[in-house]
Amino acid sequence: MSLSDILWTFSRFNGLSVIDILLVALFFYWLLFLIRGTQAVQLLRGIIIIVLLSFLVTSIFRLTAFSWLIRNSIPALLVAIPVIFQPELRRALERLGRTGFLINRSPHQNTFERAIGQICEACQRLSERRHGALIVLERETGLQKHVDTGVKLDALLTSELLLTIFFPNTALHDGAVIIREDRVIAAACILPLSEDAMADPHLGLRHRAAVGITEQSDAIAIAVSEETGTISIARNGRIIRHLDEKRLYKVLRAFYRPWTGQAFYKAFISGFKSQP
Repeated sequence: MSLSDILWTFSRFNGLSVIDILLVALFFYWLLFLIRGTQAVQLLRGIIIIVLLSFLVTSIFRLTAFSWLIRNSIPALLVAIPVIFQPELRRALERLGRTGFLINRSPHQNTFERAIGQICEACQRLSERRHGALIVLERETGLQKHVDTGVKLDALLTSELLLTIFFPNTALHDGAVIIREDRVIAAACILPLSEDAMADPHLGLRHRAAVGITEQSDAIAIAVSEETGTISIARNGRIIRHLDEKRLYKVLRAFYRPWTGQAFYKAFISGFKSQP
């Protein structure tokens, strides 16, 4: 492309062209922001690599049959993308409905502090009474499909509410409680079990479910053992066991607060190093 062609291209730019480009850039930025920290990132990376390699091969070599296959596969790929990214698209629509168009209002730090305090107090009392519990804290990845499997509450998070839900033989004690910010969204929710944790005989169903939900999302899961009263916390498919109230508060304060750089990683690693 010559200099005259470049100047001719820029000469056609106007205010609407700039707005058009900014809107397209904002749209793609918003999509990437929504799938950040989810399994969709790996899927999107794989799709991009396959598409780039396919076009590279077809542009270098004259492969008639392969080129025909790529051209006819693109419409099928466009149809498959909404199916593959269905959880992320649903999460985007839910976020639009809760916060308005392209507005991301982060909860205040005091909201997290209050929620953490109530959770730690409840877990300590549940541990002392040997009442089993499974608490899931929703973060960036939406858990609405798991919320739909339980009983919706949408109640303010308090330690008394958690103690009531997980009291033995009550209607909602069997299953997981899902918390969003400082509200109990649902109880008696069904979670996926971890396949990797199946080989560990020390992990019961609650702990396998806690690990399973953190393998599929960026959620944080807390499990209280009904047999031993042990408090455990899971994140990213890994679990820290034998926590007390003080240590649970410290780890949760790092995990559940708004993003602050490397605090999550340092807290998680320190938790594993100090695990007995």
